[in-house]
Amino acid sequence: MTESRFQRQDSAEKDRVLGLRTESMFKDVWFWIASILALIGLLTREAGFLALAACLVTVIGVAWLWNRWALKGLDYRRRFDRQRVFPGEVVKMTLEVTNRKLLPLSWVRFEDEFPTNLAPENARLSPSPYSETSGYLRSAFSVRWYERVRRSYQLRCRERGHYFLGPVRAESGDIFTLFTTVEERLVRDPIIVYPRVWPLRELGFPTRAPFGNVRTRHSLIKDPTRTLGIRDYRPEDGFRHVHWKASARRGELQTRVYEPTTDMNLVVALNVATLPKIWMGVRPDLLERAVTVAASIANYAAEHKWTLGLLSNGVPRSDQPIKVLPGRSPDQLTHVLEALAAVSSFFTRPIEEILRLESPAIPLGATLVVVSAVVKDTLLFTLTELNKAGRRVVLVSLADEPPAAELEGIIVHHLPEDAPAFRPRRGETPDATGTLAAVQAGDPAPTVSKEAP
Repeated sequence: MTESRFQRQDSAEKDRVLGLRTESMFKDVWFWIASILALIGLLTREAGFLALAACLVTVIGVAWLWNRWALKGLDYRRRFDRQRVFPGEVVKMTLEVTNRKLLPLSWVRFEDEFPTNLAPENARLSPSPYSETSGYLRSAFSVRWYERVRRSYQLRCRERGHYFLGPVRAESGDIFTLFTTVEERLVRDPIIVYPRVWPLRELGFPTRAPFGNVRTRHSLIKDPTRTLGIRDYRPEDGFRHVHWKASARRGELQTRVYEPTTDMNLVVALNVATLPKIWMGVRPDLLERAVTVAASIANYAAEHKWTLGLLSNGVPRSDQPIKVLPGRSPDQLTHVLEALAAVSSFFTRPIEEILRLESPAIPLGATLVVVSAVVKDTLLFTLTELNKAGRRVVLVSLADEPPAAELEGIIVHHLPEDAPAFRPRRGETPDATGTLAAVQAGDPAPTVSKEAP
């Protein structure tokens, strides 16, 4: 099991109370009833009336104190076997409720907000009145003093995206249910569902050199970390390449000679537009195909140990486009897939504008792979200008028809809708749409275990 980053924070932060209210069946008339019973007992000297009044006052006092401490020292945790998965995979989640006090709880209920795309397979989600994409996982426990109770669920990750579980609403009270306390706690845990990844041949790419020749005999790009030797200085050489120790020994300036680099530097640019005009709407299936293609290209680059970067005009939670700077770290593919998981259909700038703004920051000699479901004349013009400026450009089109004009110096791949990766597999069922009707088919009992903390 792994703990989320919220579980590693301070307890006051991870269980921060967002709201607190107390509900009660108790009314002031109960004190009047107890007073009347006590008065009758004193006047008639009947011990039964006095005992009844004492019991009533005692029950009210005990219930009030019990309710006041019911949610104190009560922890609610979610634990996962993993929090980064691909569509269709299952995450094992364990709810852990711990009572860290002497006072037992005869009943405690939790209402946990869940995205419907992560609905448990062995439990039902109650509909949310505020959102069609989320519901509530309701659970009830009985916890003794210093006891920990666990309950296991299977979360089927149905669609790509960044998801957050929570907040959670906790409700408990006294054993007589006269008083009830309700807290809303900021217990949120992230789950990232990466986009699907396919071999490039399954998407319709050629099997050899889909992005042009990687290794060249002569290269204008030199690797400054690998020196072949030295030679006499020339006026066109920069001073940063001067070998000062060799120059001192020979008495004249000497320049380092670097080995030509054979590493591929690839930047994937994803266009989230799926229709010619923004007001025409979105084709979700086409957007998912484009994201899948971009993720598959990134995976291909990581397998070949290329330098990898990402650009996209899709904005997940701000007005800034998605950008992952080129790099070769072991975690680079993870960063790219996380960014693609967050891609939305909303964009503030067309992809050609993003390319013009970001091209100066792209390393010289990098291959720019543009994935787009819509190929407009403005995009073709931008790619042509980038190619004339010395950029190596590859266009991957998911449009219904291939580009009409032949682009000189630009590699163009047109991926048809019936590519092998997009054909339905035999025995494979479509992913759930995220509606509550799709996740309320059954309600088998979850696994429960108890132990002392």
